[in-house]
Amino acid sequence: MWEAYKKGYKAYLQLEKSLSDNSVEAYLHDVEKLTEYLLATNNLKTPPDIVLTDLQQFVQWVGQLGMTATSQARIISGIRSFYKYCLVEQISSIDPSALLEAPKTKRALPDFLSFEEIENIIAQLDLSRADGQRNKAILETMYSCGLRVSEVVNLKISCLYLDVGFIRVIGKGDKERLVPIGSDAIKHIKIYKDNVRVHQKIQTDFEDILFLNKFGKHLSRIMIFYIIKEMAAKAGIKKNISPHTFRHSFATHLVEGGADLRAVQEMLGHESITTTEIYTHLDRDYLRSTLQQFHPAFKK
Repeated sequence: MWEAYKKGYKAYLQLEKSLSDNSVEAYLHDVEKLTEYLLATNNLKTPPDIVLTDLQQFVQWVGQLGMTATSQARIISGIRSFYKYCLVEQISSIDPSALLEAPKTKRALPDFLSFEEIENIIAQLDLSRADGQRNKAILETMYSCGLRVSEVVNLKISCLYLDVGFIRVIGKGDKERLVPIGSDAIKHIKIYKDNVRVHQKIQTDFEDILFLNKFGKHLSRIMIFYIIKEMAAKAGIKKNISPHTFRHSFATHLVEGGADLRAVQEMLGHESITTTEIYTHLDRDYLRSTLQQFHPAFKK
């Protein structure tokens, strides 16, 4: 009996919210968990009949399955989204998830690299090789623009506005944003494009993709992961590093340099400012010096 509601919810996520296929599947999975619980407990209620206590018992059930607090919070977020849809479509007149409390989660702070460490990683690339020139352009672009790994592998030539120092990025949910790009990244994109890429046989449908593998198709995300891991190992860096580390470092260096958090949010393509706030893990000395500089009570 829930199938019709799920079908409508899926269409809502795709058409109204313009979410990616992966995000749609994740939200639907959360509703599947709820229906799985209802079947397991022989609770035959439909969405408009569900009350807060039903959802609280569902959360307890999820916890007993051994799910982490983060996974539980993710599922609760999905249920809240589902009930927003139910209100919009007038399936329910009240939202039973409004007072549903998520378990407290620690916001994990990923490792970030200093500017010197990033320079050291990039310096490990062998520029005598064609893929070395390509990889330098990739890493310079990732650090210069704070791109997600999916955004860099899908970056298109038609989205480069290098003469004015911007690139157009297609992010989560196919949302577009314009991001400034630095002179070093521009220089190495041009070197790669004009001296390496022009000599490749490019497969049909990949003519507009900027960064290509040896088969003339776009790179996989895991390939970027391996490139960064290998160069970090060569540089002797022991931190837990992934492509996201470059994005995190980009944001951290901006914030430490005094950039406005809203501007950082815009460049990263975060829908909510709270997502951006994880990048403000500034050390106490920096915070104290900022207060001493700007807060009247701290001025000597």
